[in-house]
Amino acid sequence: MSKNEFVLQIPYGTRDFLPHEAACKREIEASIADVFVKWGYDEVVTPTIEYLDTLTIGNGREVEPHMFKFFDKNNRTLALRHEMTTPIARVAASRLNEVELPLKLSYITNVYRYEQAQTGRQCEFYQAGVELMGVPNANADAEVIALSIELLRQAGLENFQICLGQVEFINGVMDQVNLSPKQQQQIKQAMVTRDLVGLGEMLDNTELTNNAKDILKRIPLLHGKEDMLKQAYNMVYNEQSKRALDNLTEIYNLLKGYGFEKYVNFDLGVIRDFNYYTGMVFEAYTPGLGFPLCGGGRYDNMLSDFGTACPATGFALGIERIMLALERQGLAVVSTKKDIYVAWQEGKVLDAIVQAKKLRDEGNSVELALWAQTEKTAEEYQVSKGYHKLVYIG
Repeated sequence: MSKNEFVLQIPYGTRDFLPHEAACKREIEASIADVFVKWGYDEVVTPTIEYLDTLTIGNGREVEPHMFKFFDKNNRTLALRHEMTTPIARVAASRLNEVELPLKLSYITNVYRYEQAQTGRQCEFYQAGVELMGVPNANADAEVIALSIELLRQAGLENFQICLGQVEFINGVMDQVNLSPKQQQQIKQAMVTRDLVGLGEMLDNTELTNNAKDILKRIPLLHGKEDMLKQAYNMVYNEQSKRALDNLTEIYNLLKGYGFEKYVNFDLGVIRDFNYYTGMVFEAYTPGLGFPLCGGGRYDNMLSDFGTACPATGFALGIERIMLALERQGLAVVSTKKDIYVAWQEGKVLDAIVQAKKLRDEGNSVELALWAQTEKTAEEYQVSKGYHKLVYIG
């Protein structure tokens, strides 16, 4: 490879946003920011780099293989943030610990996660999300789910579903059948990856009763509306799992108040891929995408790891994934606002500058020609660049 070829490449898992894509991304982000403000969430901005020890709190070292790591001048290990919940938990515990609760924080930013790059999944990607801290009840969970639904609707999507689960249901079942911590982790991983064949083989190699194996094999298949919850309730006899189902029922009833119940399905196989979740979890899916648009849940223990006990719930939404869903569903994507092209003949540049300024002051998007053109050439440029109108100073 020549030196020039190397210079023109970009790092693995990153991408360029060309003008039309950048305009679409910015429009979606602006819409999201507007909704955050309307729902009472305050924006925070955290560093792109953090100490590795901070970013692994709550997740242990399991996330390290997916992180971009390097060293500072004092030989301390740094990493690019791989998600936003942990940095915001750090801010809440260290900088906002005396602020009246609840804390309602939002963000729109880029994060980094080393993984196999593919459509809709890059090593650098953009997220928007919220963290609602200080409220332990279903009201907070229902609000963040409702907010995620509102964001997807405002972005232009209507055909999507929220898959709502509860990690305590699965934890209760696994405790009920006396699985070891190692077995529990293996089963959770199979459920996260939806590896039903691997899950079945794993369970068949245990000494569990046939009834216990059957219950665990059925969990990833337990999805539907309220009648499914009743079915699940009759499958278990431990109080932990029953309380989890009661919690889901309460959240769903609150979502009815928002008028969003049509977007919600229960899915007890959803447990997400972070270890810090302690209650409800959810993901949003839309036709044409084999991965979630957004996801989140309750994480009541993380702030304790930072020295400040505080219940919390939240979610993150993928900006590029929304863009991809809109494109694949043939929905209108916002184009850059281009109102007027101002061109001029030789000797008329000052008149054109004055006219362009006047039009911009009136609220128009205006491009001013930077050299003299004939009117015919100006018309051709106006059409090729997509401007709605030509003003020619002759």
